[in-house]
Amino acid sequence: MEHINLGETFSEFKEFKNIDRETMMRILEDVFRHMLTKKYGSDENFDIIVNIDKGDLEIWRNRIIVDDGEVEDENTQVAYSEAIKIEPDFEIGEEVSEEIKMSDFGRREILSIRQNLISKIQEYEKDNIYKKYKDKVGEIVSGEVYQVWKKEIMVLDDEYIELLLPKSEQIPSDFYRKGDSIRAIVDRVEMKNNNPIIVLSRSSPVFLERLFESEVPEVYDGLITIKNIVRVPGERAKVSVESYDDRIDPVGACVGMKGSRIHGIVRELHNENIDVINYTSNPSLYIQRALSPAKVTSITLDEANKRAEVFMKPDQVSLAIGKGGYNIKLASKLTGYEIDVFRDSESLYEDVDLQEFADEIDQWIIDELKNIGCDTAKNVLEISIDDLVQRTDLEEETIKEVLRILKSEFE
Repeated sequence: MEHINLGETFSEFKEFKNIDRETMMRILEDVFRHMLTKKYGSDENFDIIVNIDKGDLEIWRNRIIVDDGEVEDENTQVAYSEAIKIEPDFEIGEEVSEEIKMSDFGRREILSIRQNLISKIQEYEKDNIYKKYKDKVGEIVSGEVYQVWKKEIMVLDDEYIELLLPKSEQIPSDFYRKGDSIRAIVDRVEMKNNNPIIVLSRSSPVFLERLFESEVPEVYDGLITIKNIVRVPGERAKVSVESYDDRIDPVGACVGMKGSRIHGIVRELHNENIDVINYTSNPSLYIQRALSPAKVTSITLDEANKRAEVFMKPDQVSLAIGKGGYNIKLASKLTGYEIDVFRDSESLYEDVDLQEFADEIDQWIIDELKNIGCDTAKNVLEISIDDLVQRTDLEEETIKEVLRILKSEFE
């Protein structure tokens, strides 16, 4: 008997590693049944036997034997005179099985079968990839950088599935070359033009949360709960944690002995500054902890408008604001309060370090004043305008503006 040899066709599909044996057999049968329905009008009286190991497939058509001249449907019935050519012992009413040979299919039909087969398998592959990564949204995956473009990076996982890391989802200091290893979370999975698009992220707060789970067993086991995470990727992050077990110090467990646990996370995030704080339902205390390392003197809350007025000594203001204003911005996001920082009224008449005015006076002007021994506001105010002009390289108008700013501090 001739068999429909699919050896060459099967060998073309060896790249589809994610398709199991049963699924491949089902796809093959579906494709051939579709072709049989198209050719004979029905596939109900056909048996299809697939042997993937040998790379072949058999198709048998089953028909009922009827008297000569009484054949009404050539697909389901066969004349007695034709049946006994297959087997002399056949009788009317019996079922005869006949193999469909290669010669029964035309060239166009064979090409159509191959094309449908390829299409079905690719469709299955895409659907399989989509479902696999849809279930992985929010999880960390690893891969190898395959291609670096201006707006995104293509990453291949261990099954050579393509993943995308857009520039907007990278840490600003990230720099990768082809072949580099990379870790990120699956941010979202979309279908575009029937193709699965898997988007990764390293800038998401969820990525930081997963890193804590991987580095801190107590977080992974649920003994420590991460209540909230806010971050400016590559710059600073604040993580509030809580433990329902009084024997566990959540901050200490997250940081680790001599910072051993937090250092692994910081390295992964390219030295992002991470503040881990104890969560509390007391908003005043929560805000105070969120503004760390700055020390707060007092806090006035406006619960209705979710605003907080925070008072602190002048030398703490710059710490509260932080480099680039990141500390106070993240503290506001973490606590849900709009935070306004004020210098403590009791400290208004105390001297103020000149560096505290860096947000109002250019650094080079401050440095010029420090060069003549003026480290505080009062040091400068005690010197006349003429003396300041002679002792520094500053213009008179510049000095007057500096004095105005410094005087306003004590008014």
